[in-house]
Amino acid sequence: MNKDLKSMLASHDKLVHSEMMTVKSHIQREQDDWFVNTLMLDDVSVPFKYRRKKPYQSLNGKKVNVTYYPDVEVVAGLEFEIMKVVRLKIS
Repeated sequence: MNKDLKSMLASHDKLVHSEMMTVKSHIQREQDDWFVNTLMLDDVSVPFKYRRKKPYQSLNGKKVNVTYYPDVEVVAGLEFEIMKVVRLKIS
């Protein structure tokens, strides 16, 4: 782990870092001026979400290091657990 990542994890108690996770599914969709990306990782039943201004390469089947924190998204009055991605790197 690099110095920046260690300091991020130390200063934010809910932040989690996972390494060498395999991407099972990667979907991108446009929403306003953003591309919303949703990842499903092997052995994890909760979606990982992040936004970008430009489309991103497909991550299907790739190993990634991901830094995220748990969050809740409300859709049609129902609450869904998600992981909000702060940092994503291909391993």
